[in-house]
Amino acid sequence: MTIAAIPEAELQALKERYDRANQGHLFQFFDDLSVEEQQELFQQLSSLDVDRVNQIYQKAIAGAEASAQNQEAAVEPLPEDVFDSVIRASPETIAEWETIGLTQIAEGKVAVILMAGGQGTRLGSSAPKGCYDIKLPSGKPLFQLQAERILRLQHVASQYRKPNAAVDTIIPWYIMTSGPTHEATYDYFKANKFFGLKEENVIFFQQGTLPCLTFDGKIILESKNKVAIAPDGNGGIYAALQNTGVIQSLKERGIQYTHCYCVDNCLARVADPVFIGYSVSKNTDCGVKVVPKAAPEEPVGVVCLRNGAYGVVEYSEISQEVSEKRCEDGSLAFGAANIANHFFSTEFLERVPSFASELEYHIAKKKIKYVDLETGEQISPKTNSGMKLECFVFDVFPFAQRFSVLECYRKDEFSPLKNAPGSGADCPETSRRDIISQHVRFIEAAGGKVEGEDSDDFEKFQFEISPWVSYAGEGLSEIVAGKTIRAPAIIETREDLIRAISH
Repeated sequence: MTIAAIPEAELQALKERYDRANQGHLFQFFDDLSVEEQQELFQQLSSLDVDRVNQIYQKAIAGAEASAQNQEAAVEPLPEDVFDSVIRASPETIAEWETIGLTQIAEGKVAVILMAGGQGTRLGSSAPKGCYDIKLPSGKPLFQLQAERILRLQHVASQYRKPNAAVDTIIPWYIMTSGPTHEATYDYFKANKFFGLKEENVIFFQQGTLPCLTFDGKIILESKNKVAIAPDGNGGIYAALQNTGVIQSLKERGIQYTHCYCVDNCLARVADPVFIGYSVSKNTDCGVKVVPKAAPEEPVGVVCLRNGAYGVVEYSEISQEVSEKRCEDGSLAFGAANIANHFFSTEFLERVPSFASELEYHIAKKKIKYVDLETGEQISPKTNSGMKLECFVFDVFPFAQRFSVLECYRKDEFSPLKNAPGSGADCPETSRRDIISQHVRFIEAAGGKVEGEDSDDFEKFQFEISPWVSYAGEGLSEIVAGKTIRAPAIIETREDLIRAISH
């Protein structure tokens, strides 16, 4: 098949558009390219809104300069009326939130959005991060743990409606990938039969990309016929939800609320009914789940009032004095550590385009391959050569009309996978340890105990409970109360649990 040449009038119009935007250098090598390569570059440049790219660059530079001049953000602790805590709430209050959440799930009003665009590069893997094996006794990767939590929750929630309901209880799972992970993620789910979920209820969509820029705002040519691009940060989720039809899908399914979280948190309570119920009870349009900051010097972002609006202030943006400030009860005044775990009403997600032009973009300086515009040679720089522009998922907080924050136990809900094996923190070993430690606590809270070799070292202990058996410790006490379970034991079914009890 021969590739048709690009109509001269169309090519000229595109060149003029880029010249007006001071980005005409992208055509530097156009005449040297093959017809096929010309088509590739033409299509890439045609699909790019170059004026928007320039606007984003100007906004990002202005934001960076303002931050540099005003090193410390003007911050205030969260108002009491937007903050609640699972740690301090009564069991009755938590049960009430959970009942509301499970009822919403049973009525088909709740979906889950997973941010899964990252690769496991720092873990030594080029596969999508959700495929990573943290060496659990069962060998389950992160994607499977999360799928089984959804399966269990659908089952539990189905008991919050009458058995003659017209449809099954379904929690649709929308999975945001990126260019490098999209195909591999879909293929992985397909090969694993969607981990027991129905294929039509697992929906994949791609986050957007932005061109990489030089420090003076020029779009970078990665090769003579290709612009260097990068994902637009986890805050790109909002544009992607609109542009890929996810918002329309949510509305067609009758979804009113979504739970949004990051793939690398092995303890994420997917579609957590307590968080959903709490947020619905507060009539929240944008909510966030946090954990108590471990210490004033812990380098995490904190949810607070920033320059008079809800937001996240990074550790580097506040003074030591502010970070050490305490409330009357001794807790940190700025202690609501952000864990990228969010609640959104569909109505709020629909509203994002109305303020999208006001959202911040952040500059990430990177080593980016580029073509020398004089020699045509591709350079692989050893130092930062340009910038990627990103927006963050929390950049929408200032635009919430009914914001709320729920604090939860870190040991139960947050263990991120960021670093290479053996690094000692936020790594595969700590993820494995934190899951197995939690599963032992589930048994102990249900009145049982677990014994076996290495029972004092959860990085080695061979014990695990499938989320399909218990989502958060429920349904165990009638089997294990007053009993001892002998490890090694991998509990995949209730039968496995009964058989693991030593007699």
